[in-house]
Amino acid sequence: MKAIPLGQGNTMEFTPEERHTAAVVGNSEVVSTPSLIGFIEQTSHRAILPFVEEGEVSVGTRVEVDQRAAAFLGRPGVAIARVATVEGRRITFEVEARQGDKLVMKGRHGRAIVSRDRLVGKKS
Repeated sequence: MKAIPLGQGNTMEFTPEERHTAAVVGNSEVVSTPSLIGFIEQTSHRAILPFVEEGEVSVGTRVEVDQRAAAFLGRPGVAIARVATVEGRRITFEVEARQGDKLVMKGRHGRAIVSRDRLVGKKS
């Protein structure tokens, strides 16, 4: 793993589709919380990809978010992730998701950089 600077970040645009709605699990037609978390995880992962070395992968370790407002199907949004702390191989991000000017989710997300072989149970 290469050194990851504090503040390293990424922004990812997304447009929720039918498969991202809570209706998929029998709820309403708004974007589901797990889908928004997925957008945040992708954004965080991509923020640190340049620092992941061959044979390593980035895995999620923690999600701590507040849903602030509903997000809606078909409306463009943006997920934002910035590195807040780095402790060894553990990285914590400040994250948020927005649709237009509306903040829909905000919180923290943890990831770790680990050996791919070790993760999948292969002996080195």
